[in-house]
Amino acid sequence: MTNRREFIKQTALGAAGITLGGLAQSCALTNHAKTPAMQFGLVTYMWGAEWDLPTLIANCEEAGLAAVELRAHHAHGVETSLSAAQREEVKQRFADSTVTCVGYGSNFEYHMADQAELRENIEQTKAYLHLVKDIGASGLKVKPNKLLPEMPREKTINQIAASLIEVGRYAQDLGLLIRVEVHGHGTQKLPNMKAIFDHVTESNVKMCWNCNPTDLDPPGLEGNFNMVRQWIGDVVHIHQLQLEDYPYQQLFNLLSGNDFRGWLLLEDNRVPDDIVKALTEQKIYFDDLVGRIEKG
Repeated sequence: MTNRREFIKQTALGAAGITLGGLAQSCALTNHAKTPAMQFGLVTYMWGAEWDLPTLIANCEEAGLAAVELRAHHAHGVETSLSAAQREEVKQRFADSTVTCVGYGSNFEYHMADQAELRENIEQTKAYLHLVKDIGASGLKVKPNKLLPEMPREKTINQIAASLIEVGRYAQDLGLLIRVEVHGHGTQKLPNMKAIFDHVTESNVKMCWNCNPTDLDPPGLEGNFNMVRQWIGDVVHIHQLQLEDYPYQQLFNLLSGNDFRGWLLLEDNRVPDDIVKALTEQKIYFDDLVGRIEKG
């Protein structure tokens, strides 16, 4: 698979006389004219964490990315400390670009035994929802984020679900989504995520598929995907697509069969020397996978 994709990148594009940068610009123009069902973007987890906001937007445009999910405490500085005027400036910067700010990737979590800590995470979630609204984004990403050995499993699951209901209702009043990342020790297992969502009543609380190794646990990717498919939202986190440690083509097929319309955002802790070049190459792999989706 890797060799074939390398051939696509080095020969097919080269024969057409298209540079990686030129292809990215062409893709950006195409996406602007007609929005595809699946769009490629970035989570500024580590790739882009050191870019200020103008640089982040410019680099995403250069690489042909359609969207970005901002992360907390990074160089772009989009935090609740921003004034109303600064929030409006962030909103306008994205509006003037070809890059959509889909939302904010927070670290708020709801599994803890300390109820004061839990309440602080819930209240901070609400504060950041207002930031998301003010910058023109559509949702906030949160986490479960763990099953604690000192708490019964069912109690933890009920507490996480109750917290998601509360922040979900608050988000709904703002016209926003809560995106729950499939993440954390124990909680990244799809049966446990299903158990949480079985209790969630708010339709704007969606699951953010995260491409974890545990997705492949029995009954396998398709079985785990189908277990929670009704809750999968408009954002999926992916990793480097040329690597063969995850069945991305099967995932793309499953998403297409689930009528997925949204963003697949790259989130990876293996940071390349040239991030823009690497993002441009990832966009090529992404387009290749989309082009080979099985129509069923």
